[in-house]
Amino acid sequence: MEAQDASIAILTADYFEESEVLFPYHRLIGKGARVVVATPSGDPVKGKGGYGPFPANLDLQDLDNEEYDAVVVPGGFAPDLVRRSPAALEFLRGMNEEGKPIAMICHGAWVAISAGILSGRTLTSVPVLRPEVEGSGARWIDEAAVVDGNLVTSRVPADLDAWMDALLAVLTGREQGK
Repeated sequence: MEAQDASIAILTADYFEESEVLFPYHRLIGKGARVVVATPSGDPVKGKGGYGPFPANLDLQDLDNEEYDAVVVPGGFAPDLVRRSPAALEFLRGMNEEGKPIAMICHGAWVAISAGILSGRTLTSVPVLRPEVEGSGARWIDEAAVVDGNLVTSRVPADLDAWMDALLAVLTGREQGK
């Protein structure tokens, strides 16, 4: 699969880390992907630094994993709001069951922890989440970008390039059996 053929959902909410939404949003659109932003109410959201409103396309309730090739879960404080949505957790479980790429950065791992999809996996996140990641049965490592099957994870905004490079590599390689 090429990036221009991909349909990607970004799951976010108010208090998102601006760079972790804006960077992947524009990088993926620049590669030709169809990018949809889903929020708890389908309404625009504001970043933790005051950026916004940032437009949304969809309510988390309306996500259907059959319609997307990958999902991006940025950090900030937004993941704590996203993980309260049973629909978002079910969407993430469905994407994981189908082996579709799940890209998370910073506090984005909170959503996967709540979805119960990390046991036996290796990933990274913002270091403060290490105890929660390990408590979910996963192995936490301190690297800019970690790929474990369909999971593509990073730590902080300084890792954005490595994170998106890894996601694009996984998207491209999925169709080729990698």
